[in-house]
Amino acid sequence: MVEHGQTSMAGQRLGAPETLGISTLEPGHKPPAMPAGRLVPIRVLLLDDSEEIFDISHRASGRVLFETVCLHLNLIEGDYFGLEFQSSHRKMVSLYKCNPCMRVCPGPKHTVLRFVVKFFPPDHTVLLEELTRYLFALQVRQDLASGRLTCSDPSAALLVSHIIQSEIGDFEETRCRQHLLNTNYIPDQMALMDTIMEFHHKHTGQSPAESDYRLLEVASRLEMYGIRLHPAKDREGTKLSLAVAHGGVLVFQGHNRINDFNWSKIRKLSFKRRRFLVKLRADPSQNVNQDTLEFLMASRDCCKMFWKICVEYHAFFRLFEEPRPKPKPVLFSRGSSFRFSGRTQKQVIDYVKENDFKKLPFNRKHSRVQYNSSLSPLRHQVPNQVSQSWEGSFLVSSEDSAVVRPGGNSSPSTQSVLMIFICVCLSFSEVTCALVTLVNGHADDCRAATPSPLISPMLNDTGAKRTDDEEDNRRKNCRTDKAYCIAKELLNTERTYLKDLELITLFQKVLDKEDCVPEALKTLLSSTYEPLHSHHTHFLQELEERLSLWEGQCNMQVKGEIQRLGDLLLKSVQELKALSAQLEMSSECVFALERACVASCRLECVCREFELQKVCYIPLNVFLLSPLHRLLHYRQILDRLCKHYPPTHTDYSDCKAALDDVCKLEAALRPGLEEIENYQKLLELQKDLIGVEHLAVAGRQLIRLGCLSKLSGKGLQQRMFFLFNGVLLYSTRGITSTNQFTVHRQLPLHGMTIRESEDEWGVPHSFTLMVQQQSLVVAARSESEMEKWMEDLKMAVDMAEESNGPTADLLTASKGVKSSGASEVESEDDHRGSQTSLQCNGNDSANTRHRGNTTAHVCWHRNTSVSKLDFSIATENQLSGNLLRKFKNSNGWQRLWVVFTNFTLFFYKTHEDEYPLASLPLLGYSVTHAGESENIHKDHVFKLHFKSHIYYFRTESEYFFERWMTVIRSATASASRTRYLNRTEPD
Repeated sequence: MVEHGQTSMAGQRLGAPETLGISTLEPGHKPPAMPAGRLVPIRVLLLDDSEEIFDISHRASGRVLFETVCLHLNLIEGDYFGLEFQSSHRKMVSLYKCNPCMRVCPGPKHTVLRFVVKFFPPDHTVLLEELTRYLFALQVRQDLASGRLTCSDPSAALLVSHIIQSEIGDFEETRCRQHLLNTNYIPDQMALMDTIMEFHHKHTGQSPAESDYRLLEVASRLEMYGIRLHPAKDREGTKLSLAVAHGGVLVFQGHNRINDFNWSKIRKLSFKRRRFLVKLRADPSQNVNQDTLEFLMASRDCCKMFWKICVEYHAFFRLFEEPRPKPKPVLFSRGSSFRFSGRTQKQVIDYVKENDFKKLPFNRKHSRVQYNSSLSPLRHQVPNQVSQSWEGSFLVSSEDSAVVRPGGNSSPSTQSVLMIFICVCLSFSEVTCALVTLVNGHADDCRAATPSPLISPMLNDTGAKRTDDEEDNRRKNCRTDKAYCIAKELLNTERTYLKDLELITLFQKVLDKEDCVPEALKTLLSSTYEPLHSHHTHFLQELEERLSLWEGQCNMQVKGEIQRLGDLLLKSVQELKALSAQLEMSSECVFALERACVASCRLECVCREFELQKVCYIPLNVFLLSPLHRLLHYRQILDRLCKHYPPTHTDYSDCKAALDDVCKLEAALRPGLEEIENYQKLLELQKDLIGVEHLAVAGRQLIRLGCLSKLSGKGLQQRMFFLFNGVLLYSTRGITSTNQFTVHRQLPLHGMTIRESEDEWGVPHSFTLMVQQQSLVVAARSESEMEKWMEDLKMAVDMAEESNGPTADLLTASKGVKSSGASEVESEDDHRGSQTSLQCNGNDSANTRHRGNTTAHVCWHRNTSVSKLDFSIATENQLSGNLLRKFKNSNGWQRLWVVFTNFTLFFYKTHEDEYPLASLPLLGYSVTHAGESENIHKDHVFKLHFKSHIYYFRTESEYFFERWMTVIRSATASASRTRYLNRTEPD
């Protein structure tokens, strides 16, 4: 526990009450009980140079002290850190968790322990918590200042520029120069001042969290990153230094690495007095059975200390689980019994991904830039101050957190008309953000915050309509009539479709005000969509009147005339046949708009800004294609009516005639629809990818996109793959103001072979891609996901062998990314990440803003994939209507208007709202029936769950229960080609 006089200061600095956040304990457990005995104050110097005093029992072990420090910091990924102290020989020694504090520390009352980074992972992206990255950045800063992290002058200047960006904010010459004169970050800083300022000028818009990320990105590529040198000599007496890293044991001469021994080559590490022995495995190529290298260190204690560090590094980075301690021998023991104690890196990553933590903001002691950090994996910071135009917006940290109102302290009742929704903190494959005013993943200032697409629909009770059994009993009894339910579905989806057409009308008004828009484009849009809008406005009015009469009281004769739908649909379809030219021109509108945007940067900015508005909740081109998609929905509605009615029913003949007309119209338009849908997906990907050009060209088809883990020398690393006919791209996503993916390499499909390789590499669900005499080993998250990737890859390879489709280089020459091959060298991760981030964060960053909840981003966060067939199914499976929703631990049900499209649920208060209040991407979720053990006690309830996130939804009838289950399953379960061809739609 912390001395009371120091608690408030530390809590203010890191925002962490003592009772929250434990990194080394399982969820719900408490810190280990303090052993009985007198309390001894122990001073700990933290990485931000603040000193804390902890009262620890004199019988306590190092684990108790370490976990108390992690608890105080609210540090979840504490296993990367450790405590060290200066021994009586003036050497820094680690405090091991199994050793008693009082027995190890010389004079504990007067000893100051240092909280430091102990394990340096090669890939900084595995650090999932923002607080962890902040502490790593502080360690890098200390290593730079002490000269331990040596590097070239340009690298040192770049590192310092990221540090001062996090401390003083955007570049201002006078302030930057004065700050560098007052603060020294590296030796001989004055000589590099101009270079530092030049780099700092390029970081405009980076938040402190992003600066930490970039700092670690640059530092992790330096040879001396995380290196702690231990003096030694070889057999000839040459002075050397030994070090240990994630990959093995390193040998340095001065600051130059002259040799390294990978863990896979080392058979055994041991020490004997002052001698440190490295026993290597036999090398068949050199006909050597055994090779033992010997190094002489200063003393036995130094030798043993380095051996212990090697043992810990090997266990932390190479083992899947914490090694079990060997049983103590009964009579006598030989050698050291030291074993690594703690979780391995894999266990830490899995622990953070699989568990949710209450995220608390922390204040950065060294930063003068005021940002609120949400302590979420790879989550950008949200500014404390929100624009006044966002009046009524709310920032919320997690499901259990209190609501924070930006600007002012008025009570919620004064703004009860405003809806609140909460962004739930997810794991590493799903980054969330608390900027809840924008559902489509955009902020007015992308430089300050880049929300995650994974916004959960957690609407607050304030201002929401509640329902109970009495209200349900007062509703109409028509819900048991299937024909009425089908008509109700048509009405609900027609309301959504008409609002989509109204958005296009709004877009036309925006274009009318711009001089950069060609008159031909304006004429094309107005002549295409105005007749369609007029037709569907009238059709919706007739539907509403018919459904109102259907629900009313009337005699049997009148019921036969009004409780039917075929006559309205037949009339509407016949009118649509007259508007077939407009339907066909909707595809041309997408092509024409893209051509105009390519010719005019101003028009492109206008379209991009329009897409950033809350009303544009899906990509603009999807709205332009909605008339073609609506035909598919009419065909499904009419097909269900024809299956429901017997041939003798009065409404059957009209429904059958309307169905025949819709099928003919759809058959005429379908070839153009498939082409334009593929083109629209390519345009969307073009905005998401950095480093590709000429993606949306004739003949190119998107087959599958999604996440796979790439096996390299650094282990399994998450990568985003894009499979087209003829080529396979893979990329990764870092923290940038645009949230885009940086493409690393393209692999031609011609001549590629695919084989399963789980047995070969020992990696579950892995397969190997062989191309141009090089191999690429990737792993899927499940066996079914692996089968779908292999199926589509083999199909794409067969297409590449038979077709002469586009095989030109997709990668831009300026990026310098390799265009073929798949070696294990992670060169694509080296210098290009910072280059692209600098380019994206320049003065033109506002022009590169784009939607942050696209399908590619959701696949990245949920570690899943989507195929071309999934997109086709998604266009057919769209649904709108009222749903009742409750959370796992809440009592009442909340009525919401829900629109399902583009693999996502969008939530409104009513169908009349202009824009959605929240969204929930369903890729990666599972949908099931609510079980009896869950104590719901309601009919027609289904459950959505992803890891620990659970939502219950209730429909008003059995029909709508089946419909919602059908469309949601289409988004939560990716389709294979075989299942798609054999699928049948339920009645």
